[in-house]
Amino acid sequence: MFTDATSEEINTAMDNAWVAFHEYRKLPLKSRADFMRAIGFELETASKELVETAKKETNLSAERLDGELKRTILQLNQYGAASEKGEWLEARIDTASKDNKSIHDIRKMLVPLGPVVVFGASNFPFAYSTAGGDTACAFAAGCPVIVKAHPAHAETSEKVAEAILKAAYKCNLPDGIFSHLHGAGIEVGKALVMHPKTRAVGFTGSLAGGKQLFDWGNQREIPIPVFAEMGSINPVFLLAEKLKLSADETAKTYAQSITQGIGQFCTNPGLIIGIESDDLQKFMQILGNEIQKSPPGKMLHPGIAKAFDEKRNKALHEKNVHIVSVSEFEKKENEGIPTIATATGEVFLKNPVLHQEVFGPYSLVIRCKDMKEMVEVAKQLEGQLTSTVMATDNDFISNQELIEEIKNICGRLILNGVPTGVQVCLSMQHGGPFPATTDSRFTSVGADGIKRFARPIAFQNWENKFLPDELKNENPLHIWRTVNDEITDKPIN
Repeated sequence: MFTDATSEEINTAMDNAWVAFHEYRKLPLKSRADFMRAIGFELETASKELVETAKKETNLSAERLDGELKRTILQLNQYGAASEKGEWLEARIDTASKDNKSIHDIRKMLVPLGPVVVFGASNFPFAYSTAGGDTACAFAAGCPVIVKAHPAHAETSEKVAEAILKAAYKCNLPDGIFSHLHGAGIEVGKALVMHPKTRAVGFTGSLAGGKQLFDWGNQREIPIPVFAEMGSINPVFLLAEKLKLSADETAKTYAQSITQGIGQFCTNPGLIIGIESDDLQKFMQILGNEIQKSPPGKMLHPGIAKAFDEKRNKALHEKNVHIVSVSEFEKKENEGIPTIATATGEVFLKNPVLHQEVFGPYSLVIRCKDMKEMVEVAKQLEGQLTSTVMATDNDFISNQELIEEIKNICGRLILNGVPTGVQVCLSMQHGGPFPATTDSRFTSVGADGIKRFARPIAFQNWENKFLPDELKNENPLHIWRTVNDEITDKPIN
């Protein structure tokens, strides 16, 4: 239905974005926020059609899609408000010394990078795709956006793009502020990343896909930042006293988390780690019973279903990996079948295959012989979006070495909860050490994500009248700034 973008179309989109950048970056912060609110309004207006289209393309329920679309609108409004408020600009002012001429007047703030290429995610047709978090953050930062639609929901992406373009027209923004392109193969994506006018890339997807984009971004004559969120097995550490007190409740809670959305979340708990004991065996039995009662479900598209089957089968056929439980229901075409497997800590430490993400309703329970081995497992784990500790106060206080090791591998550390569900708020960190993401200093959820598409610039000894409004003495935007090491929204006398 949709054809891959040609070289001419890619060049036109990038050239238009470059021209639009020099106009859009100069607009007031309020204009950016108004544009983002306008996109949210258009999405809400078209919500029924958008949900129906996405339901047809993705096998997701109308309820799930409606909630995701509402989240997408929330992100646009929230990040727009944050852009207008201006704290993300990190405005810093150190005024000159009247007594020491070597102490200059220096003022620093973040400014937009330029055109941003965003790749739609397969598992979130709204929240991480065409008008999703990366697009919202780029617009908030002052950057035009070029989206490459994900082929798994190309029609949904097209309709969302129409809403963005309608909002841009109503806000009287330049034509190149947003472009929407299709590409089923890698050629379009590579051309967009390598294009000389591209200044940054946003991606949510597989490790292979994100790493390839990252490599292309660094192979350019002038390298660019590629912010890729590439997946995670989100380890859960079960500590002894907590397990003794609530093995039943914890197992049932995690059965729901593992199977939620047929396991198609980047925060799905794919690894559960405990110390061998009767309580761990009880936990596994109850978890297995719950998984056995969980029906298979249609996955987002045949490619994801095929990859799940292949990776699941590979993991299950590794030496000394044993199946705990599989759904008792018959699996149909393109469905993911809930599965729990187990292995010892010793086996896990020696087998890197078991460290790999199996994207779907699957989790591996690791049975460590003691706390020393559990700490070693934590040390050997790769970077993760999340890690979870299930612990009582005594567990927590008694196992500080383990807690410190877990901090080293994740972006979000959860205590007595589940990793599935990412709250959209300023304090959220959705990013972690490689290979969870390509840059653990940033988040792809929450208004701090705006900073991915901006860079700092300092103005030294500028006359006040020539400074950007964000840095002028009178503070006409009434934003919070750090002036001579004090945070204030007051003007400089």
